Amino acid sequence: MNNLMVIDGYRAIIQYDPEIEMFRGEFTGLNGSADFYADSVEALREEGKTSLRIFLEVCQEKGIEPTKAYSGKFQVRLPEGLHRDAVDAARARGESLNQFVAHAIQHELSA
Repeated sequence: MNNLMVIDGYRAIIQYDPEIEMFRGEFTGLNGSADFYADSVEALREEGKTSLRIFLEVCQEKGIEPTKAYSGKFQVRLPEGLHRDAVDAARARGESLNQFVAHAIQHELSA
């Protein structure tokens, strides 16, 4: 995936901020904010490790679970025609709409 960095098993979204001419990383899936900045990819990785370490230490000190829990459920709104086409495609494959959507998401994430 573009703009994604994995640091010690945690994912961070990476963006370039032209106003400050630095890369910005922000960890996803955490129960709080842990962002970091640097002017090179190598330095960004090191800053990310430091930011993550501090975040995890604070969580441990305060007895906070560091990662968000996900239920595995979410609602998607689609145009009527796309919904109909997705149901038809799922049925043609012998899948439920849920299975069809899960496979589509897996496909996009592996691309």
